[in-house]
Amino acid sequence: MVNIGIVGVGLVGSELLAQLHATSAKCLKIVGLTNSRNMVISDTEYKPLSLTQWKQELEGSNVAADLGVFAKYLADSPEHAVIVDCTASDAVSQLYPAWLKAGVSVVTPNKKGFSGSLDLYKEIVSLAANLGPSTGAKTPMAYHESTVGAGLPVLSTLTDFVKTGDEIEKIEGIFSGTLSYLFNNFSSLSSTGSQSFSENVKVAKELGYTEPDPRDDLNGMDVARKVTICGRLAGLDLDLSTLPVENIVPGPLQAVASADEFMAKLPEFDDHFSKLNEEAKKEGQVLRCVGLVDVKGGNSGVKLLKYPGSHPFASLQGSDNIIKFTTKYFPNGLIIQGAGAGAAVTSYGIFSDLLKIQERVEGF
Repeated sequence: MVNIGIVGVGLVGSELLAQLHATSAKCLKIVGLTNSRNMVISDTEYKPLSLTQWKQELEGSNVAADLGVFAKYLADSPEHAVIVDCTASDAVSQLYPAWLKAGVSVVTPNKKGFSGSLDLYKEIVSLAANLGPSTGAKTPMAYHESTVGAGLPVLSTLTDFVKTGDEIEKIEGIFSGTLSYLFNNFSSLSSTGSQSFSENVKVAKELGYTEPDPRDDLNGMDVARKVTICGRLAGLDLDLSTLPVENIVPGPLQAVASADEFMAKLPEFDDHFSKLNEEAKKEGQVLRCVGLVDVKGGNSGVKLLKYPGSHPFASLQGSDNIIKFTTKYFPNGLIIQGAGAGAAVTSYGIFSDLLKIQERVEGF
């Protein structure tokens, strides 16, 4: 049995609770929930909270959110406990070492703890039993499959490569659903005319694919975090502060005051993007924004690159992610492709990580 506390019950946290309810996962007990305002925790017997009335219970709670109290409650659990961090908060990720030291496992889609400070990352790794020898059922673990590719088995596959002694040469991929959608629609070898780059950004924003300010997607930092996470798992000490990241936002628009101003002025730069696209098309290639972990060559980063029409990255559809591993055992590459964003698939990845912990705990 595993007792679970969830920090953050927005889109992903709510969907995770719905999936747990739908599958009646009795071995996984939700005993605590907290948002930025209130929290609700079970009694001292750690009885499961309702998976159908949790929203009303949380909204009606008069207990102020306190992550210290929340973590201690889980640490005092007689059974193995897990905190699921469904926020995107840097401050919350800073608490992971304290939780792990208290014997509480961590599962999260939050990229900050695994792509931020290298010191924080190494401390988390040193404390997480699934990255080292286990000593008992209360030994904490840290799983973060959903930080890269949502529910796609990217990190678990990479971990298997490392554990089996395979030599990783390169990891390359389209890690952003937003940038995937934009360039799949903007840059193709089809003879039909495509919309301008600014029109594609406008449509993507209206469909909810972009951040409220699309520059937060176009600046490449989301991809950079995923590259950093993969690179660190592959054995590289990558750091966001030194990783080369190509910001495709035109220079004059990088500092404009608001997202509305950015969107209003973006059409002025359509010729810039159109020229890049036409140059690629003349070579029989398409543009794709790609993250690269170059273990052998040392050229990791985020770049706007050209690919021939025969390449798997060129034929990607919609907002899918695609990641290609090139290793000693797989010299021609192993490809993982599919939906890499969205509450359902992200929650699926979290759920899978929780089951890994439950299986390990029951195996002791």
